[in-house]
Amino acid sequence: MVQQTVLDKLRAYDSATIANVIELFQVRPRNRGFMQREIKAAFPQLPPMVGFASTATCRTFAELPDRDLPAVPDLISRFDELAGPPVIVLQNLDTQGAAANFGDVFCNSFSAFGAVGLVTNGPGRDFAGIKPLDFPVFYNGIVCAHGYMHLLDLHGPVQVGGIDIYPNDLLHGDANGVTTIPTDIAADVADACADYAAAEAVVINTAQSGAASLAELRAAYGEMASRIADLTARVGQS
Repeated sequence: MVQQTVLDKLRAYDSATIANVIELFQVRPRNRGFMQREIKAAFPQLPPMVGFASTATCRTFAELPDRDLPAVPDLISRFDELAGPPVIVLQNLDTQGAAANFGDVFCNSFSAFGAVGLVTNGPGRDFAGIKPLDFPVFYNGIVCAHGYMHLLDLHGPVQVGGIDIYPNDLLHGDANGVTTIPTDIAADVADACADYAAAEAVVINTAQSGAASLAELRAAYGEMASRIADLTARVGQS
């Protein structure tokens, strides 16, 4: 169980820092666990999104099948299966000719019932109606029409941004993109972020001083590397 205090700590750092810190734990290859560049933040000025995946598949190009289909309230009714605040993760199965698979109606509905963001491999619309919600959205484009948009399977595995997402996966996203966080190290990741940021600040502060010599910059890089090595050793003992 990931405590709310841990989620709050994670939200205090950008997704690039979160990804850097996850690498220290060596629980997965460095080229895994984060979404590819086509998944972009619609509102990059918003603070980081942290929550648990509430997954669904949908189609927007294929016509509706002749059977009962789930609707937004049905997905919302599954929120209580999650370990914390929901993030809607919507896989559009129609990769060619895809119309918008979310808009202001969806986002208002999800936000009203506690969702803290939406991530999809499809396009969206109605951004003027979404913006006042301060509701983070990650998507791959804008299309004015919703085509034959319909939900299919709820709370099963989906693939978005080149990675598999399962219900209740912990997600972190901001202007830099979206990454998963293994829940068994989430608390340790949150605790290590401040030290990692401080290590990087050694180089950043030196570079921004306006008077640093190349030798001073080299020394700053050396100190940053030493601090990160020390942090790596500490997290390896946790």
